[in-house]
Amino acid sequence: MKGRFIAFEGCEGAGKSTQMRLLSEYLTSRGIPHILTREPGGGQISEAIRKIILDGKNSEMTDECEALLYAAARAQHLSDTVVPALERGDTVLCDRYIFSSFAYQGYGRGLPLSFLKEINAFAVEGHMPDATLFLDIPSSRAFERKHGADPDDRMEQAGEAFHRRVYEGYKALLQEYPDRLFAIDCSGTKYETSARIAEFLRGRGLIG
Repeated sequence: MKGRFIAFEGCEGAGKSTQMRLLSEYLTSRGIPHILTREPGGGQISEAIRKIILDGKNSEMTDECEALLYAAARAQHLSDTVVPALERGDTVLCDRYIFSSFAYQGYGRGLPLSFLKEINAFAVEGHMPDATLFLDIPSSRAFERKHGADPDDRMEQAGEAFHRRVYEGYKALLQEYPDRLFAIDCSGTKYETSARIAEFLRGRGLIG
C-alpha cells in the first residue's frame, strides 16, 4: 500500500509547523499512521546540509551553491525518510519541498527556473506530493506573527524585498501548477486554518 505525501509551503512565519502539528493530531485521532519531516533535513545527512545552508556565517555562499545543496538534501531526504515511509503506507507530512526551491532560489534569488527544474527533476525522480498546500499570507504579515527574522538564520535575514519576491513567486507558481499547488487562506485563527486544511484534504480523498 502506497502512503500519501502532503507538503506544506509558505513564507517564513506562515505557520507551517503549527498546521502540520494540528494535522498530525487529527491523523492520530483517526489511527492514521504518519510521519512529520522537513526540508532541508529529515535525516542525518540532510540535517547536516541544512546547518550549512542556514548558517548565518556562510554569507559568501553563491546562489547556485545554495540551490544545489537544497537539491542534494532533497535527494537524500527522499532516500532516507520519505520513500520508506510511503512504501510502509504511512502518510508523510513534509515542511517544504520542491516549490520552495522554485520560490526562494528562483523568484527570490533570481536563478533561472529552467536550471532549478532540471536539478530537482533529477533529485526527486518523480516523487511528487499528492498535494502541496501553500499557506497564503504575505511575507510582511508572516514575519509580524513570528516577531521578526531570526538573526542566526541566513534565509530569514535575506531582507524584506527578497521575501516579498518569494511570496509573489508562490502566487505565480499557483497559476503554473494548479493541479499540484493549492492555496489555503490562513488569515483567521490557527484552528480555522486547520479546519480548512482538513476539509480540503478530505475532499481530495487524501485523509479520512
